This record gives sequence, C-alpha cells and structure tokens, in this order.
Amino acid sequence: MFCSISGVVPEEPAVSKKSGLLFEKRLIGRHVADYGKCPVTGEPLTMDDIVFMKTSEIVKPRSSQAASIPGLLGIFQNEWDGLMLATFALEQQLHMARQELSHALYQHDAACRVIARLKKERDEARSLLSLAERQIPMSASTPATANALALSNGKRAAEDEELGPGGKRIRPGIYADIIAELTECNSALSQERKKRQIPPTLAPVDVLERYTQLSSHPLHKTSKPGILSIDIHPSKDVIATGGVDANAVIFDHASGQILSTLSGHSKKVTSVKFVPRDELFITGSADNTVRLWQGSENGNYNCQHILKDHSAEVQAVTIHATHNYFVTASLDNTWCFYDLSSGLCLTQVGDASGSEGYTSAAFHPDGLILGTGTVEALVRIWDVKSQSNVAKFDGHIGPVTAMSFSENGYFLATSAHDGVKLWDLRKLRNFRTFTPYDSNTPTNAVEFDHSGCYLAIAGSDARVYQVASVKTEWNCIKTFPDLSGTGKANCVKFGSDAKYMAVGSMDRNLRIFGLPGDSAEES
Repeated sequence: MFCSISGVVPEEPAVSKKSGLLFEKRLIGRHVADYGKCPVTGEPLTMDDIVFMKTSEIVKPRSSQAASIPGLLGIFQNEWDGLMLATFALEQQLHMARQELSHALYQHDAACRVIARLKKERDEARSLLSLAERQIPMSASTPATANALALSNGKRAAEDEELGPGGKRIRPGIYADIIAELTECNSALSQERKKRQIPPTLAPVDVLERYTQLSSHPLHKTSKPGILSIDIHPSKDVIATGGVDANAVIFDHASGQILSTLSGHSKKVTSVKFVPRDELFITGSADNTVRLWQGSENGNYNCQHILKDHSAEVQAVTIHATHNYFVTASLDNTWCFYDLSSGLCLTQVGDASGSEGYTSAAFHPDGLILGTGTVEALVRIWDVKSQSNVAKFDGHIGPVTAMSFSENGYFLATSAHDGVKLWDLRKLRNFRTFTPYDSNTPTNAVEFDHSGCYLAIAGSDARVYQVASVKTEWNCIKTFPDLSGTGKANCVKFGSDAKYMAVGSMDRNLRIFGLPGDSAEES
C-alpha cells in the first residue's frame, strides 16, 4: 500500500475514516493543519477523522541504480545535466531582463531630453510673448489682433500674478497704481530738496585733505582676487563688497570683522546694493542672475529669490527711492524693473535702436529718471513711467564703467576709459571733463557723496573733488596713494557724512581712508 500523497510506502500509516485513503502520518497532519480538508477528495477533514495504524518497521529497498558505481555515476550525470539546463534557462532570463532594463532606461533618457527641450521652447515662447506684449501697443491694427493680445495678457496675468505685502496683488507691468506711488515719492523728495541744507555733521574740506589710509582688509579669495563693487548701508556702519571669486562679503567697519560671506553665484559678483529696509540685500552677477538676500538678527543672509530674466551678464543694480523697487541692467541690452517684495519682474525694457549692452545704471534721487551706460560709450536717460528713452549723451571713449547722480538733482557724473564727464541735466550737456589718468588707464568708478558736496573717482588711484557749480572750477582736494602696484581701484564709496571713504581694488583688499583717531581701527 502506498501513501496517497507521496506515492511511497508510508513509515507511519494513517487512514481517513471518511474516504478510507492511506496517508503518511506527518504529511496528512501538516496538510490538515494548513488547509483543514482531504488532499485527495477535498472534503473537510480533521485529525479526529484520522486513524493511526501500527505496523512493523519497513526497510526500504535500495535502488538498483544506487547499488553500483556505474549506477551512481549515472545518477550524478543526470543531476548535473539538469543543473546545467536550469542554469542556462536562468542566464537567458537574466539576459532578457537586462535588455528590457536597457530599453526602459533609454526610453527614460529620451523622455527627459524631450521634456527639457519642450521646457526650453516654452520659456523661449514666453520670453518672446512678453517682449511682444511690451513692444506692440494694445491698439492693434485689427480686432482679431487686439483680442489675441487681450487674451494673452489675461493668461499672463493669471500665471504671473503674485501676492505682495498686505495681500496686494502684483502684476507684470508698471501700472497706474505703481506710477502714482513713484510720482508721489518724486513730489515729496523734490519738495525736500528745495529745503535741503548741508548737514552740519558733514566732514569739511580741510578734514578730507588730511585723510590717510587707516586699514586694509583682504576680504576675498586669493585664487581669484579682485573687488568689483562696493556699497555702504545708509544707516549702519556696514560695508558690502562683491568679488571676482563669486562671493559677496558683509563687513563691519566698526569692529573690522567679516559678518557674513554670501555664496551662491557661479561667476563674479558685479554689483552689490543694500536696501535700507527689512534687512534686504541684492547682488548681480556675470552668471546672468540676480539674487535677493534676507538678513537675520545673527548677521547671516539667506537667499530669498534667484532672478533669471536676463540672458547675459548683469552689470548693475540700482535701488529706487521708495525702497520698494529696483532695476538691473545687463549686457543683453535690456534693463528690468522689479518689485522688491516679490522679486517679480514688472517690465523688461530693450532698446531696438541699438545692440550694445548696458554696463552701468543709476536712479535719479527723485526716482522718475533712470540713467544707463552702454558698451558703446553712450549714456541713455529713461523716463521710468513710460519706459521711454528721453535723452542720450555721447562723447565718452569706451564702455561707461559707472555713473552717479548728485543729490542736488542737477548733475550726473559718468566714467569711462577717457575719464569722467559731468552732465547738466537741465540743459542736457556736458559742462566739465576730468582726465586724471593716462590713455592706458581707464576710470573705473565715480561716486557723489550723499550730501552732493564731494565727488570721488577711482582708477590707478582714488581722488576726491569738491563739487562746485557749472561755471566754477571743481578742485581736486585729495589724491590717495597710487594703487597701480597693488591692483587698480574698481569701486569707491563715501561713508556717512563723508567721515571715511571705502575703496575696493583688484588685489582683493578693501581699503578704508579717513582721519586718524576717528575710526574704530585706530581705537
């Protein structure tokens, strides 16, 4: 009798009361415990339905094949052949799995390339649409064109609309409410300017004549030395520098210590600007981006926005007098007007009449006029409300490296390879030119102090002129040491009340000039 499950003679036989079938005790016990039914008939079965039988010990006969060496070799050969066949089948399955995986990875890579190309085409289409919206007037030639533009503007507004301070909706474009804000600020500042007097705390001429170098601070990396831009916080004794090493450094003048090093740009930082509210700070870079940084109580700055509206190096950043907006100028021949709180580009203005890029930019103190300098030595004056070019000044040689409006609202100073030119904004003419350096040395920076009484220029050295009128002479009251041996001066900035002057040069040093005994470095 053979077991109904294993097909061999059972060692411990057991019989089902219901079906009469013979089983091996251990096998039927495990099957009933797992399934609760007969393995042959499928009827419900419990261990109470099983009768265990007692038999004499069974000696299993030896297989005839295992009784000799040739028989054992035959068994081993069969097992080896089966193993080889199983291994071959597994290798085939592995090869097929690898082919399927390679095909899936190729499809994934192709899909990623298609998605990247579609995103690029989408961004280019959006850029062209934005440029067309700014250049094509809404009074289109046909109703169909006007309807298309209106629909496009509606979609753009829905996509780009963002929340500003206090839940205010910010939309691309300098709209009537923004123009009203700019006009109100202009009126208030113009009235203040008429009553403006020279502050009694301003450093007098005889004090500036005695200024010397107080300290020198190597703020940036030695591997890529050079300071390209500088700014001083208007209400704090804190200096910011932007360097060739792609970093911006926040430096405390009083203690002589670095407060924070801002990393994130991939190329040189060409412009740095403090915003006199909310601990905001802006950097422009040759990596085509602008970054908005938020300061904290511990002195660190965190990047809040990365602006990528330009397609070439960002050369200049300038803050509007409301401290709610700012402008960036780029070598892509456009300037962008931004909302500061949201980082949204409200408009991007290009000049179709020329292809030269912008190398410098500055707001007029009243905020309704913007000045830009170009690679091709041209100075352009823009009406911010209409974004139209209202004046052009030519006469420089080489790119316009820097510009600065005087606080009196009448003068504009610009620097280039041929020196510094002073422009009368009332008569739109050049009334004075300084050529402090030889033909091989460009003038890299020009800066009025906040009072409008002094003008600083920088090149192979740094010089300070006393501001006079259109008809009277502007005297050079101080020339600081020649920097040509240690690196040309790229930027210059007056401290509060002209109590000191900060100069950044290509040897990565920030130099502080002032009167000995009046600075923290001397205490």
